[in-house]
This record gives sequence, structure tokens and C-alpha cells, in this order.
Amino acid sequence: MTAPRRPVLALYLTIALTLVFATGVWVRPAGAAWDRTYDVVLFNLPYLAASWALFSAGRRIRIDRLAWWGLAVALTLSAVGNALRVLAAGVDGNGPSSPVADLISLAGYLTLYVFVVGVIKARVPRFHPSMWLDGLITALGSLSLGIALLLGPYLIPEAGEMAVPAIELTSPTISVVLLAMLAAVGSILGMRLDRTLVLVIAGLTFVAASDLVYFTQAVRGDYVDGGPLELGWLTGVVFAALSATSAVDRPAPIDRGASRIGWRLLAVPLACIGASLFVLGSGWTHPIPPVCAWLAIACVVAGIARIAVTFAEVRGFQQVKQESRTDELTGLPNRRALLESAQEIVASSATSRPAALLLLDLDGFKEVNDSLGHTAGDELLRQVGPRLRRGLRSDDVLARLGGDEFAVLLPDTGTEPARVLAERLRSLLLEPFTVTGVRLHVGVSIGIATTPAPASTVQELLHCADVAMYSAKTAREGVHVYVPDPVTGTAGSDRLRTMEELRVALEGDELVVELQPQMDLRDGRIVGAEALVRWNHPTRGLLSPAHLLPAAEQAGLLRPLTDRVLELALQATRRWWDERHIPVSVNLSAANVTDLDLPEKVASALRRHGLPTAALTLELVEDTLMADPDRGRAVLADLRRLGVRTSIDDYGTGYSSLAYLRHLPVDELKIDRSLTAEVDSDPRAAAIVRHTVALAHDLGITLVAEGVETASTSAALAGLGCDVAQGYGIAHPMPVDAFLAWLDAADSGVTEAILLPQLSRRARST
Repeated sequence: MTAPRRPVLALYLTIALTLVFATGVWVRPAGAAWDRTYDVVLFNLPYLAASWALFSAGRRIRIDRLAWWGLAVALTLSAVGNALRVLAAGVDGNGPSSPVADLISLAGYLTLYVFVVGVIKARVPRFHPSMWLDGLITALGSLSLGIALLLGPYLIPEAGEMAVPAIELTSPTISVVLLAMLAAVGSILGMRLDRTLVLVIAGLTFVAASDLVYFTQAVRGDYVDGGPLELGWLTGVVFAALSATSAVDRPAPIDRGASRIGWRLLAVPLACIGASLFVLGSGWTHPIPPVCAWLAIACVVAGIARIAVTFAEVRGFQQVKQESRTDELTGLPNRRALLESAQEIVASSATSRPAALLLLDLDGFKEVNDSLGHTAGDELLRQVGPRLRRGLRSDDVLARLGGDEFAVLLPDTGTEPARVLAERLRSLLLEPFTVTGVRLHVGVSIGIATTPAPASTVQELLHCADVAMYSAKTAREGVHVYVPDPVTGTAGSDRLRTMEELRVALEGDELVVELQPQMDLRDGRIVGAEALVRWNHPTRGLLSPAHLLPAAEQAGLLRPLTDRVLELALQATRRWWDERHIPVSVNLSAANVTDLDLPEKVASALRRHGLPTAALTLELVEDTLMADPDRGRAVLADLRRLGVRTSIDDYGTGYSSLAYLRHLPVDELKIDRSLTAEVDSDPRAAAIVRHTVALAHDLGITLVAEGVETASTSAALAGLGCDVAQGYGIAHPMPVDAFLAWLDAADSGVTEAILLPQLSRRARST
């Protein structure tokens, strides 16, 4: 904020008038009338103009208001006191001052301390012991030296000289105290003085120094009214006014108590302790006032106390610093400590001296918390650090980033050694833990990134390791090394970028569905089609669900994504439903399965596209019900009452398949490809499928075999009683237009499906 211009203009005008007619520097007109005009009016105009500027600054700057207004009142009282003193002293200026003038001048000096208090209050949010001691040391040392040098000769006069009356020492004593207080302010603030504060302290120093010179001249009888000395007072007033007119708003004060160590903070107190020792030493050769000695002794004692406080603060500061870089639960370095170490290592890394970062995320930790409680989870985390430390070198940095995520920073380590070390750490963590008397096994997913390539900064290194760790977790491969995409230079599974782009895609037309036919194994009819989402990315091409679904899950977009896929699938079904009653299957996420509004949403979507409930089958994986089984069963029951078929996808890979079959209201089971792949060659696989078929048929459930790719597999499945087949042996997923064309070709017998000829022959033979 800029200062108002009028106070500045008035200030400079009054200063110019004063200096032109000044004080022995320029000859002023003779005569008593002019002399009174100068002494009473012109000399005091700068005081009043400065008071105006200070008062304006107080209105403008709230945080320093007490300081500015205190100084404004002090200068106003000084101007009034000056005028009354001159009037009482007579034309020649040698008469005694009046008590009223002395009291007002004294009040002006005392009000200066309001400024001192205001400055400290505005700049120090909280006092620490070291601040009090620094200010006390500086004040005591300054007073001891000031009284010894400036007032000592008058308190203890030389032989033959008369002592100065105590009442006359009041003004110089106040000036010495003011100088000491100004020095204490600088010490308390640690010499962090802004331009405004430097100006005002310099101005008050000029005023106090001029008072001391005036006292010395007055005692010796050398003072001449209107002499150059008066420029000292006026210069002080000018500095104070300039500080006010140039002052601007400042941010709120910062508590620097925890960092009160360093030469800027200790220079002034140390100098004052040195001054006190000098005063005490000079007392052996020259008499000094007793008060100087006591002040010097008190300063030294305060200095000793400051040393003790300094040691305590240094120890406390180091402790706080250590705690801020240590994980409270495990005692390992935390994220801040890791970043500091990584900053140094990345800065010094080179192609010949690479470094690596490992990010480790425990698998199954949530189940430990849920089943045994958070106390057991905390105990498990505390055991992880020592377990990992067994496999690390002395200069490797092990840190806990939060939750069940740990990091290992490996200096002078390339990709292959980092991979070997990661496998060793994984083996250590796969060993059983004993937590609250329970033997536990947890897994771990580890992502590896290196510097200077592909990551050249700490943030890039963290990001690459995070992407690699997530890839390891998604692919369940344990350890994964970050590999940049050869085209984009980023990870193919860059979930952070994908998450943000997916939000945009959901609002546009980048998402499409491809359809994979489902064929009746008894007669070769197409009895269904599964809608599989694809992302037609504008720069990365057609992305599969492997890129899309993890990003949607991380971003919390699975529910809107499923809603969008449902809309696209029903829109496609509308194109063929009137000619072919082939239903479409849409996969549900866990978020959808537990959404109590799902049945109404589905009914509304079917009505919007003019389709019956028989046109839709909703698929879910058994694992999606683990979050809230009761709520999921209620949603499925509502869907079944609505008339929408439901299907269990990837059957045989879940947690408790038979228990789900007993309780879930489902119409269809889809046997996972892991059970059907070798059904034509593995008797055990064939036995599992045979009994599953019998169980499903006894419960009135249709059985769909996934992953059917060969004629022998399809024949074996048909012989075991499977109802429907789906897989590449029938057709790959295809866009809607291609699917419609494929249906026409299948109807006319012109198709590349390897199963159709066999199925048609089987149908004729039956």
C-alpha cells in the first residue's frame, strides 16, 4: 500500500522552511518576534507534520498501529513541551523551564516506550526464554556502558568539579535508557529489521543522541540557542516521518523461537556482554558509578543463563528436527526424511552412478486390520522395518511413507541389482509374522524406478516407482520395474494421467463397447453377447479394460463408468432386438452391486431404450460382494424381481463359491477360463466342470463356459453338459457394426468361427 501524498508534501514543506531559516546554518532575521516565531512555531512544525504522517500510518497499517500512534503522541507531546519550555525560558533562552513543560516533555519521552512495546508486539507472536534473555542482556549491557561513559563523569565528578544535581540527570538518563531499549529491540528481533524499522530506530537514536549532547553543552554552559545541534533533533524527526510514509502492510509475524540460533541473534548480546566486562575491568583503574557495576554483573549473569538456554534450545531444536523426520509408529525415517535424502542422491546421480528407489506396498494388510484390529496392524508394521533391514546395506535408506507403504532408497544401484534386492526383500516379507500370538502371512508388491534415467528429479522418481508398484500389484507379479512407453516416454499404465483423462472421456464419446457372442453348445444359436468397454483414446489409440478399469477404480469412477457402459450396451441392443432377441451382458463393479438405487436405474435405462428386462443380463464377480454381502444380495434380489437376469462371472475363483450359490439369487454361472482351458486333456479339470454343471442344473442355473478357443475344448464342454460357450473360438470382441455383420454371416453360414461347422453337424446328428 502506498502512503498518502499530502502528509509527505506537508512534511517536506515544513522541513524546508525550518532548514532555510535554521539554526546557525543559515542566517535568520533578527528580532525577538522572529526569534519567538522560529523557536515556538517553525521549529516544532516538523514534529507536528511527522505526527500527522505517523497517525496516518497507524490508520493504514493495523498490525503496527500501537507503535505508530505511540510515536505520534510522543512527538506531539515533545513539540508542546518544546514550545512551553521556550516560552518559559525567555527571549535569550537561558531562563528556567516551567514544571509543566518538563512534565509534558517527560511524558513525551515515556510515550516512546509505547512505540517500543508496539514494535515488539507486532513482530513477535510468542516470547521465548531466549528472547527475554537477549533483550535483558542487551539492555543491561547498553545501560552499563552508557551510564559509565555518558553519565559517569557527572555522577562521580573529578576533583574540583561540582556534581550535577540529580534532577538535571533525569533527561540524559531517559535518553540512555531509550538507546538501551532500542538496542534491546534489535536484539529481540534478531537483527531482522526491515527498512521502516531501521529508519525509525535511526530517527530515535538521533533524538536521544541530540538530547545527550544538549545536556553536556548545557552543563558546561556551551549551548547556544539556534545552533547546529538543533539539526540533530530535526533529522531524527525526519527519519521517523519517512519511516511512517514509506511503511506498507506486512504478513503476519512468524514464530522463529525454534530457530533462535546463529550469529545474527547472538552478535548483539555477545557485544553487550563484552561491554559489561569492559566496564567491570575499567572499574579497577577509574571509579565508576556503583549502578554501572551492578548492571554489568547482571548482564554477565544473564549471559550465563543465556548459554544454558541456548544449549537447551539447540537440544530441543535437534529433537524436534529428528521427530519431524521420523515415523512415530515404526521409528523409521518418514517421507520428509526420504525426500531430503533423495534430493541429495538424485542431484549426485549420473549414468555411471545410478540410484534406485523401491516402493513397497503390503498385500493383505487391510484383512489384518479388519480381522485382528488396528493394534495388530500397528504391531505388524513395526515388525516390517527390522525384517527389511536384514536385507539392506548400511547406506540404504529405509523409510515408511504412510499406511502400509514403505520405501527403500538405494544409492549407487542400477536396475538389475535393484531388482535382485527387491526379490530378496520380498522373500523376507513372505516369511510368516507372529502378531498378537497369531501366525500371519502377508504379500508385498514392489515397484522399482531409477535415476538419472528415466527419472531425473525426485518427483519423477517417486512417480515412476509408484506407477511400477501399482503395476506389480495389478499384475500380481510381486516386483515390477518402471519401463517408459517407447512412444510417449511415460508408463503404459500411467494411472495418474489416465485417471484425469478418463474424467473427460466419460463426458464425451471416447468410450465404446465391443461385443463378444455367446453360443448355445447344443444347437449353435447365438443366445447372448457380452459388452466389453473400450476407450478410443485420442492419442493412445484403443485402450483395453486393463488400462481403463484400474484407473477408474483409483479415481472412484467405477460407478459412472458402469452406468456409461450400460447406456452404450442398451443403445447397441436396441439396434438388433426387434429382429433377434439376443440379450446383452454388462459387468457390474462392487460400487454398483451395493448401490440400492441400481434396480431403479436399470429399469429407467431399459424404459429409455424401449427394451424389456429380458434384454439385459448383469454380471458380477464373487469378490465384489465381499465389501457388503447383505446389501449386495438385497440389490440382486431386487434386480431379479424386476426381471433382469444376473450372472456370476469367473465362477470358481472366488472366496466361497458354494456358499454364494446357496444364498445369491442368480440365473447364470460363468466358469472361469482357468477351469475350462484343459478340460479336454485333464481328467481332474473335466471332473470339476462335470460336477459344477450338475450342481448348477440342480439349482436351475445356466452354465456358461468362458475362454473356449478350440474345437476339442468345445466338444468336451458340450459332452459335460455346459449350456453356453464364449471365447475366441467363436469370435473375438468386435464393434457393434461388425457384430451385426457377423450375426448376418452366421445366419447364412458364412463365418470364420471354428466351432460353427462342428456344432451344426452335432445339431443335425441329434
